[in-house]
Parts: sequence; structure tokens; C-alpha cells
Amino acid sequence: MNTTSTVAQLKEQIDAEAEAAQLALYGPAQGLATHQFITARMERMGMLHKKLKILIGDTEADQILISAMEQRDTSQAYQ
Repeated sequence: MNTTSTVAQLKEQIDAEAEAAQLALYGPAQGLATHQFITARMERMGMLHKKLKILIGDTEADQILISAMEQRDTSQAYQ
């Protein structure tokens, strides 16, 4: 697998983890999601972020993570 496709895959995984955490916090099952579930999603995002940093460097990896989190924050602001 080349670096570009690996980065794309890691970005997709970060997006999915961020979405799962946000849905657990604000979605229809709000209040039923456990702290452990949300923590696990955030820890997984941290692990994926570390892999990205190795592949593309700190700055770009940070931008990808921040973008994923901001995208979720913005979508929740209008609900």
C-alpha cells in the first residue's frame, strides 16, 4: 500500500471515530452511551493520529485531526 492511500485510509478512520464519538454524545441514544465508549473512540483517534504523524509529519496530521473534530462540532451546532 502506498503512502497516499495509507494516509487516506487513516483519515477516513479518524473521521469515522470522530463521528461515532459525536453520535454517542449527541445522537438519539444520547445519555445511554458510556464514558468508556467515547473514551475508546478518542483514544483510537489518538493512535491513528500518531500513525499519520509518522507518514506526513506533525503539522499536516494535526490539521487532519482538527478538521475531523471541527466538522463534527459544526454539524452538532445546527441541531
